[in-house]
Amino acid sequence: MIGDGETAALVNRNGSIDWLCWPSFSSPACFAGLLGTAENGYWSVRPEKPCKSVTRRYRPSTMIVETTFTTADGEVLLIDFMPPRGKHSDVVRIVKGIRGKVRVRMDFVLRFDYGLTIPWVTASEDEVRAIAGPHTVTLRSECLKEAAARMHGEDLKTVSEFTLKAGQEACFVLTYTASTEEAPERVSVADALAETEKHWCDWAARSVYKGDYSEAVGRSLMTLEALTYQPTGGIVAAASMGLPERIGGERNWDYRYCWLRDTSFTLLVLMRAGYTEEAIRWRLWLLRAIAGAPDQVQAVYGISGERQLPEWDATWLRGYEDSKPIRIGNAAAVQFQLDVFGEVATALHRTPEAGDDVRASATALQAALIDHLCQVWDQPDEGIWETRGGRKHFVHSKVMAWVALDRAIRHYEQYDGGGNVKRWRKNRDQLHKQICEKGFNKKLNSFTQSYGSKVLDASCLRLGLVGFLPMDDPRIVGTVEAIRARLSKNGLILRYDPSASKDGLTGSEGVFLACSFWMVSCLWLLRRRDEACAMFERLLALRNDVGLLSEEYDPERKRMLGNFPQALSHIALTHAAFTISGQWSPEIYDDTPR
Repeated sequence: MIGDGETAALVNRNGSIDWLCWPSFSSPACFAGLLGTAENGYWSVRPEKPCKSVTRRYRPSTMIVETTFTTADGEVLLIDFMPPRGKHSDVVRIVKGIRGKVRVRMDFVLRFDYGLTIPWVTASEDEVRAIAGPHTVTLRSECLKEAAARMHGEDLKTVSEFTLKAGQEACFVLTYTASTEEAPERVSVADALAETEKHWCDWAARSVYKGDYSEAVGRSLMTLEALTYQPTGGIVAAASMGLPERIGGERNWDYRYCWLRDTSFTLLVLMRAGYTEEAIRWRLWLLRAIAGAPDQVQAVYGISGERQLPEWDATWLRGYEDSKPIRIGNAAAVQFQLDVFGEVATALHRTPEAGDDVRASATALQAALIDHLCQVWDQPDEGIWETRGGRKHFVHSKVMAWVALDRAIRHYEQYDGGGNVKRWRKNRDQLHKQICEKGFNKKLNSFTQSYGSKVLDASCLRLGLVGFLPMDDPRIVGTVEAIRARLSKNGLILRYDPSASKDGLTGSEGVFLACSFWMVSCLWLLRRRDEACAMFERLLALRNDVGLLSEEYDPERKRMLGNFPQALSHIALTHAAFTISGQWSPEIYDDTPR
């Protein structure tokens, strides 16, 4: 993934950009080959002859991708990046001759509206302009050190063929503008590269993480920053949509929006890593998004806080490896998910001061939310996994409602905030008692997915992590052991068993990486530290060649599943690393000495 703070592009191992939504994360894609065919848009730069090897890396402490192609004739280096967003958004691709003499080919196929719309194109030898409706994209080539990279049309695409010797370079800059704007000014490639490298190196240097696994933590933190829509501070759950949780299956969702849950998790991770300014910015987005009537709080919003995210199918796309439907939008926006109240309350309680006006606003808003929660916590909901099989009394949801009440009381006591704290304490204690009575199955010696159920759910791993009960409580220990025994697949953790828990969808799915990282944290806090480290290192080995993770993993076929890169997976990775390094424990959530 490369990004500019407002959108991101996905580059495959062979030097092709197969996914890019412009001008923002949730805009229609102009390269949609990832979910269709080459006809739905892509941008490839690679040697003409077959490669003996292809290796990739991120330039250290940056989001600049370097891909090295080795052929029988020599070696070339492809550098891909998006400069931090200025007046316009740019994708820059630099091809450098390293050794020998290599023939390179550039193929450019632009299709707006998720691969559907062919633009009107005008071209010269070093510039192509493509226009469709409100969108204009300008592609320019820049030849350096005697390299020639002239462009021409060929079968509704733009191509360029050129030869690079050692020391020669060819550059391509792709710029997005509104179709009503004048042509953008040319980008200085050298300046853009230097600016981008400095931006990311400076950001990475601010981390206060100390411990093993610093490379993995740094990459995960950078990924979270790259998934952030900088104008508002909202973080998208993933850069992609439609990537299947089971190849050929229907579990294909649009994750280019902002979940309150993910945003709240990110707040806690950033604060622990020392990114106070970013945490405050996320907090402000959170406050703006949920402002309004408490009974209208949603689980998911658009990147600017939009509430309407209607779900529909892009029927013209074949789907990743024929996995359909391709859903755009997300119906989770109209679901009732009780657990988000707990995530929001924790984030508001833990975020540092952001000014008296914001603190007052947050306190008043939190009080209104908690008063509403007292009226609705006894209702069933769709739960953390946003199931479509009907509402239940999910145990994790009830626990997070308890968390919301608990943190609101602590916030009141710490800041002398407003609210009916007597009522809150009564509801908190009543809810805790109910969860322990109805959510725990004595025969299984475990908390279960829902009240009275015999189905296990990995979300219950979080009960100890949020301080609902001490980690060494026999009920928490039993839950961890039961989940590890019955929801384990090849040593990794399923979030639940779809065959036992009807979720309204067909087929199975992979192991859920965030749940597997939660297991690592639980094992460590239970002092099973060799097991925790072994599992953590196995999970790290599942990352792709540049350190990124998707949502799920298929341990049998040894491949990633679900949208990519997935914020929740990188959040859980970072949380587990902090736990192992001794910098995170349940006290971070509830401030209660143990």
